[in-house]
Amino acid sequence: MTSTLPHWEAPPADLKAATREIKTALRERIAASGRSVEEVFAVVEQRVQAAVDDIAAARRRGESVWPVIDYTDIAAGTVSAEQLALLRRRGCLVVRGHFDRDQALQWDQDIVDYVESNQFFENYRGPGDDFFGSVGSKPEIYPIYWSPAQMQARQSDRMAAVQAFLNSQWKHESDGVQWFDPNRDSLYPDRIRRRPEGADSAGLGTHLDPGTLDLWMTQAYQQAFRHLFDGSVEQYDPWDAAHRTAGPQYPGSTMCSAFRTFQGWTALSDMDHDQGVLHTVPIPEAMAYLMLRPLLSDVPDDDMCGVTVNQVFPAGHKWHAPLMDALSGIPDVRAGDSVWWHCDMIHSVAPVEAQRGWGNVMYIPAAPWCPRNEEYAASVRHAFLTGESPTDFPAEHYERDWPNRFSPADLNETGRRGLGLP
Repeated sequence: MTSTLPHWEAPPADLKAATREIKTALRERIAASGRSVEEVFAVVEQRVQAAVDDIAAARRRGESVWPVIDYTDIAAGTVSAEQLALLRRRGCLVVRGHFDRDQALQWDQDIVDYVESNQFFENYRGPGDDFFGSVGSKPEIYPIYWSPAQMQARQSDRMAAVQAFLNSQWKHESDGVQWFDPNRDSLYPDRIRRRPEGADSAGLGTHLDPGTLDLWMTQAYQQAFRHLFDGSVEQYDPWDAAHRTAGPQYPGSTMCSAFRTFQGWTALSDMDHDQGVLHTVPIPEAMAYLMLRPLLSDVPDDDMCGVTVNQVFPAGHKWHAPLMDALSGIPDVRAGDSVWWHCDMIHSVAPVEAQRGWGNVMYIPAAPWCPRNEEYAASVRHAFLTGESPTDFPAEHYERDWPNRFSPADLNETGRRGLGLP
């Protein structure tokens, strides 16, 4: 790269001034390549529009926009070249039969038994954050992390096989650096969603979770997105992990201290595609559009299309209208299926009224072992051993005194490696 861009490794005190400064510097960096911001953005726009058109054509043919792969093919190494190509093109996946349906339903019941045996509902104090507080049920997101069910799923061989398969879609080694270990996951602990039959839920609007202003303002991300800012936009690869696995993260309401290749959840109930389910804009390259869009002249100089710290990264019709046409929901899923989407992808949860059947999931991503995840693992170990909420989440600590939470003695080798234990 040429001269160093201005950067802030922690949120700048004056966000608007820093935004003006970085936008000026990025425009100058692009101009130094001999191309204008508009020319570079036009390349991205064309790539993204081709993907939007591809998705519209798939819909017209009556095809599922979301790739669907059987767990048995992942485990046997028999996923076809066509399926792999579609996964990389769409950046999302439903794994059919990831777990046996009866196992998933048993885990769902085990979670109910776990929280009820510890008087969770009598002691529930309301949402601990303002992000999921909008969903409107009581509670829909359980701030529970250390149930035997969750830990059994996280450390299972079947989970490790799928995570390694997904991680291997990424370029994890370049310039003599191994950015992450695709075959070792960090067991990133997250919550549970249980949405009851008959529930009304407002859902969640279109947003992203990889970060906020740090995506433009920290050195690591400036390196990660270097091809967008140095005139070599054709070389941008949304599957390249270079410089993404060690940098800092600004605080946000979907703060994730870990690097996730894919966000994901495992279904604990059957869910129909029209019952308030996950949607994505299944275009990994759309991140280039989101990163360059604020540099166009119609966006105020002190604004990054609404992105700011301590809030979710918004995506919507005002600044990203062409992308919204591609928003696509998951197909019907059954208990034991798992659902995955590239960490940079726009996603949402559709609203629902009088939901048919339960809508229950365990959030388990693919978060491969890397410097950033190794650092976060120290706080995860502490939370695991004390029954506390992990530091990325509100400090609710319901499980501290629960005697039947998952114990260190129950860890297998995968679990110990994932927590960084000997």
